Amino acid sequence: MPKIAYSKQQREQIRENLIVLAQELMSIQGVRHTTIEQIYQRAGISRTFFYTFFASKEDLILEIIYYQQPLLLAYAEKLVQDPSLSWEEALKRFLYTCCHGERNRIVLLTITEQQMLFQRLSPASYQQFRRKQELLFGGILERFGIDPSIRRIHLFTNLCLSVLLIHQAIPDTLPLLIPEMAEETTAIQICSIVECLKQMYTDTQQSKQEASLSSDAACEVIDPMK
Repeated sequence: MPKIAYSKQQREQIRENLIVLAQELMSIQGVRHTTIEQIYQRAGISRTFFYTFFASKEDLILEIIYYQQPLLLAYAEKLVQDPSLSWEEALKRFLYTCCHGERNRIVLLTITEQQMLFQRLSPASYQQFRRKQELLFGGILERFGIDPSIRRIHLFTNLCLSVLLIHQAIPDTLPLLIPEMAEETTAIQICSIVECLKQMYTDTQQSKQEASLSSDAACEVIDPMK
């Protein structure tokens, strides 16, 4: 059977389609239970052709993570702009949505899956991931009106990922935790994150106000006739 010659544009479309299909499957079935075979068969291509786009399942997972990032930023922006939600309600809804990734078509990695993925990353790929991660969490802070300093970005990253991982890990990965209290535990953690970000927001607004006052004072023109 003769090989089909695809244009660069067609290959880009196929690659994007593979990422979207894989993201849909993994958000429903989980990363571990989604196979490469399921993805390329659903896309209507061969296994060999699939591997011309992604060298491994881990490479595909990484692209899915990057694919989701602008979607999460757009969702955060949508919540912030919703007039029916207060700032606090919008932030809580965003965090709850992320915690329940399986219900909201968001691919979340378990602790074990994260370990497997990052063991296979090259130093360059790891640095790229960190840069994109900072852009994501910094972008979320910006959308909620918070100045995204590196310290705030890193703290927010750890707070978010901690609650996501614990929520997802009960009871399979963390069997000593009580599964019946998982939702209440998540709710308390989210409230703590909201309180932390509320202080960041207050500090940001105060800094803006002080900067504005300093700018106004510097621009005042002193009348030499006085």
